[in-house]
Amino acid sequence: MKYKFRWAIIFIVVIGSLISLYPINEKIKLGLDLRGGMYVLLGVDVDKAVDAKLDTLVTQIKKDLRNEEIGFNFVKKEKDKIVIALKDNSVDKMKKLLSKNYPILKESSISENELLVEYQLDPKEVQKIKDYAVEQAAQVIRNRVDQFGVTEPIIQRQGEKNILVQLPGITDPDRALKLIGKTAQLKFYLVDDTVTSSDIASGNIPFDDIILYKKVIDKRTGKVIENTPFALKRDAVLTGDYLVDAEVRISSQFNEPYVLIKFDSAGAKLFGEITKNNVGKRLAIVLDNNVYSAPVIREAIMGGEAQITGNFTMEEAKDLAIVLRAGSLPAPVKVLENRTVGPSLGKDSIQKGIKASLIGLILVIGFMAVYYKFSGIIADIALLLNLVIILGVMGMFKATLTLPGIAGLILTIGMSVDANVLIFERIREEVRLGRTALSAIEAGFEKAMSTILDANITTLIAAVVLFQFGTGPVKGFAVTLSIGILASMFTAIFVSRTIFLQLYETKKSRKLSI
Repeated sequence: MKYKFRWAIIFIVVIGSLISLYPINEKIKLGLDLRGGMYVLLGVDVDKAVDAKLDTLVTQIKKDLRNEEIGFNFVKKEKDKIVIALKDNSVDKMKKLLSKNYPILKESSISENELLVEYQLDPKEVQKIKDYAVEQAAQVIRNRVDQFGVTEPIIQRQGEKNILVQLPGITDPDRALKLIGKTAQLKFYLVDDTVTSSDIASGNIPFDDIILYKKVIDKRTGKVIENTPFALKRDAVLTGDYLVDAEVRISSQFNEPYVLIKFDSAGAKLFGEITKNNVGKRLAIVLDNNVYSAPVIREAIMGGEAQITGNFTMEEAKDLAIVLRAGSLPAPVKVLENRTVGPSLGKDSIQKGIKASLIGLILVIGFMAVYYKFSGIIADIALLLNLVIILGVMGMFKATLTLPGIAGLILTIGMSVDANVLIFERIREEVRLGRTALSAIEAGFEKAMSTILDANITTLIAAVVLFQFGTGPVKGFAVTLSIGILASMFTAIFVSRTIFLQLYETKKSRKLSI
């Protein structure tokens, strides 16, 4: 009865671990290296997000200046600045307008005649835009992966501008990579038909025009077989921000798939006004700076729907619909690291890992039982409880078991009896000095305590550092090792001592088997 509280704690921990562990195949997930799949580290070009913000501000400032009837020659972006050239000396009115509507902009310089003013984004706003770009990119990729149908993906921010993507069980890594890496910035531009092909070739294009190309790639060779330039009005008349849906349809005329996009009410109204006011002109549909089509507007389109055609295969059309539905990335992403693990390698790793664990476990149990006799059996009980607790905690947090995680588990098997060895050797010393069994047990545990704590705490610190600064597989090793150390300390110090005290306190004359 004296140790009722101790046994209650042990009972709760063990039963709780067994409950957390069941069913084990649902509670403990297998990592990519065991299950097979795709590991991609993406770097977000956050500077492009800042550029995009400046482009948006340029468009908005032009609109506001016109509304306030402030004359200007141009408003344009130059590197990280917005340059405003005024027609007359209305700088005070312009400054007042920008101060009111754009507090994130700070004046950086002004010409002597006060007709040329430069603005820069506030540094805090720049950092905010970069942080938001990475967070939004992670969310967009998560939406795309969900629609792609991958189960149990891992998509998380890593560092200031990287995103880690793990796709278990993926069978077509190239297609998945194209899907998650496509920026998918959809824009509609009016085509400037006054610019001829010779003007484009000579570079003689108006100031407010841009040149984008319609690239057609040979699906068999991957080479660009058509690269048609288009002169477009610089400011997009509509963007994909108004998009609410995208789906694949089959053209009845050409029997080819195309993507039908639908706008929300505001986008439909804007699209209707654009088509109504530009009948007879061409409207270019541009995705990631590639012109997909530039049809002539025959009449006002009021339904809020448009088609993207581009000689798609069914698979390409489906992927395009997915990225449009999931939204565009706020900035381009670059693949920094890409690894694909085959499921056969993972299956082989699991079998070898289980085999190594069983061999290690049997050897350790046998050694302890032979070398420390009955006390060794108590240590073996603590070892088995240690394994149950480790797996139970992993199941509780739905941890992912990786190949390094299995290595950490095997290492823990060896380390878990290390504390018992320290204690047993101290107990043997006390027995040699002529102490009774109970007295030797208490003295042995007390003398070994500081050494056990020092060794385990330093290892735990190393595991925490590995988890903080390591990548995915190293983190798996660190998690397993950390849980193993804590479980080992509990079983070696608390469980073993409870068993010893329970057995020898009431039988003080009993000889210690150690």
